[in-house]
Amino acid sequence: MKEPLDSGACRKLIQEILASGEVSFSGHALDEMAKDNLTTFDCVNVLRGGVVEPGEFEKGSWRFRVRTSRMTIVVAFRSERRLVVVTAWREKK
Repeated sequence: MKEPLDSGACRKLIQEILASGEVSFSGHALDEMAKDNLTTFDCVNVLRGGVVEPGEFEKGSWRFRVRTSRMTIVVAFRSERRLVVVTAWREKK
């Protein structure tokens, strides 16, 4: 897998991983999700239907924001079969 992926390739890879790969959550993501009363189910739904933004290189890896009007999920790919949710938050109105 050659990063950074464009938004379309990122969306396709997320869908493939959701269908038959592994999604994990970092400790930081779980802490931030708890602060905003988000569940893993909420995050997976955002990954299924959210808008993928261009990647950003941070802390040694490419990270991709997947956003809806209500939530943002940041993911990093560990392989073509595995992604990790790095952080997540509920958008403030």
